[in-house]
Amino acid sequence: MRSQIQRRLDAVRERIRAAETAAGRGPRSVRLIAVSKTQSAEAIAAAYYCGQREFGENYVQEAIAKQDTLAHYDIGWHFIGPIQSNKTKLIAARFDWVHSVDRFKIAERLSDQRPGELPPLNICIQVNVSGESTKSGVAPEELEGVIEAVAALPRLRVRGLMAIPAPTDETDLQCASFRSLRLAAERLGRFGLDTLSMGMSEDLEAAVAEGSTMVRVGTALFGPRPRRETTAFDAGSVASR
Repeated sequence: MRSQIQRRLDAVRERIRAAETAAGRGPRSVRLIAVSKTQSAEAIAAAYYCGQREFGENYVQEAIAKQDTLAHYDIGWHFIGPIQSNKTKLIAARFDWVHSVDRFKIAERLSDQRPGELPPLNICIQVNVSGESTKSGVAPEELEGVIEAVAALPRLRVRGLMAIPAPTDETDLQCASFRSLRLAAERLGRFGLDTLSMGMSEDLEAAVAEGSTMVRVGTALFGPRPRRETTAFDAGSVASR
């Protein structure tokens, strides 16, 4: 497993380096978040031994089981999935970053429930850049008000914006979606945002070209995701997506 992940990790890193160069950006200006949802703790450990240190998870209970197994590893954990109100306490206590905050109520709960002995929780506000009715995220016209309210919460640190644009194979359309997120961040410069979480396995080059600072890559790193059986515990989460 480790040799296969090493080959894939090297290939993803080379794609990122090439995209940085093509965009006239310096090396290591983009952080790789390995999306490990549905992957085993063993796969995460293999990627860790290949040099990967930051991992993104979508499902709270699945992530916690892996965190417990890998507690002795120096891993930065990112929550990147939809957030239910009844999961905020666990997310607030167990993660270093949350990329998918899409409403003030969720941010308020994360702040209230962040343990005092931990540093403020790094968060990104998810923006619905494609205007899809089925997609989570703050509408662009409401973004400034949401960030202003969230930035006042004491146990959070608003770092930037995240988006999952509508999938497309057309590079121009990919770039347009990512550009809209970058321009939104630039308009909100007074908040000191330093993070754009955008780009996945299929479109990371376009994201880097438009200023991404974090790409979230799963399939290109771990291969096709194992099938995940839905449990009763997850039913509400699945129904909400």
